[in-house]
Amino acid sequence: MNRPGRPTGPTADTATVVLTSALELLLSEGAAALTAQRLHQATGVSRSTIYRHWPTPAAVLAALIDVAPLPPVEPSGDLARDLHAEVDLLCNRLRDRPVGAFLQALVVAAAADPDAVELRHRYVSDLLEPFHAVLRVANIPAIQREDAVAMIASPLLLDALLLDRPTARTRAHRIVDDVVNRLARA
Repeated sequence: MNRPGRPTGPTADTATVVLTSALELLLSEGAAALTAQRLHQATGVSRSTIYRHWPTPAAVLAALIDVAPLPPVEPSGDLARDLHAEVDLLCNRLRDRPVGAFLQALVVAAAADPDAVELRHRYVSDLLEPFHAVLRVANIPAIQREDAVAMIASPLLLDALLLDRPTARTRAHRIVDDVVNRLARA
């Protein structure tokens, strides 16, 4: 049964226009620019439409995360090779826009907006999930999996977010080799 009234979500064209502009604003001006007024100025979409579908900057950030999932990679079963491949992908993602810049903007937004903290956790979890998937396929227990992912990813995130330098791919590969050797001994 069709009911008269407004649709439950924005049209695909409206969402594309608003979210594309939101990403551009986020990367150029930061999360503070994700207001309905600023999005209206950038897109021409009415403020009421923007408020209705993305009432807060955190809602815009969440929508951006929803439309940019990372493509799944099928592990080969070779733990070292799969982890090396994931390290390379994460290094590339952290180096390239928009992933690295988006993550930096989420960190800044989370410092000012408690709603953005959960989004930062969600986005980082999405970035780290491929490592967990590789380790699950290798039947690594959960506690060891958590430690292994932290050992591999933490230096990369430190480089990208706090030290503002390129991720150290060679060091990351050495860490992967060390982690694989530790897991083999466990």
